[in-house]
Parts: sequence; structure tokens; C-alpha cells
Amino acid sequence: MNNLDEPIYVISVAARMVGVHQQTLRYYERAGLIVPSRSDGNRRYYSERDLNRLRRIKSLMEGMGMNLAGAEVTLKLMEKISELESKLQNVTSELNRMRLAESTKALTEGRLTEKT
Repeated sequence: MNNLDEPIYVISVAARMVGVHQQTLRYYERAGLIVPSRSDGNRRYYSERDLNRLRRIKSLMEGMGMNLAGAEVTLKLMEKISELESKLQNVTSELNRMRLAESTKALTEGRLTEKT
């Protein structure tokens, strides 16, 4: 678990840091927008990643005038875009690795000349 995922903030602190009421955080949880960690005593604990997500939700709703459903769809699309960008980066890296391997093989077999 990295520092962004470590659940360290209780609901009162998280609400204050994001600038919303504790009940708002409970509502977002019921709506499925956020899933805080729970202690053995069932207390909610929020991570930095949770807080960043909550700030995005607040920004979408207050700053852009979206309703909760719109914010949820937007967050899902943003997550999908990030996932696809990561996959594209991996595929691009693999393609570059394969091209380099093929060029190296061709050079060692004398099929290509080095480009200057």
C-alpha cells in the first residue's frame, strides 16, 4: 500500500479537508462514489486518494454545476481514460522494444546498415 492509499483520516477530518459536511461524505458513500476503509469498530477512514476523488466530485458539482449522477459518469470516464492511456503507454513501450530487438537482430545478421 502506498502513501496515497493509506487510510488515515477520520470522517470529521476528511470532511474539513475537502470542505463538505460529514453527512455529505456519508451520502457519497451510499451513492457508491467513495468507499472509505473501515476499522474493526466500523469507523470510516479516508486516504489521500479518497480525498482527491472527493475534491474532484466537489469541483464537478460546485464548479461545473453537475448533479451527482453527472459527476459519477464523469469520474468513471476519467478513470477509463487513465486506464486506456496506461495501456497505450505499455503497448507503445512493447512495440518500441520489439522494433529495437528486430533492428538489433537485423544488424547482427547483416541485413541492415546502421543509420547515421
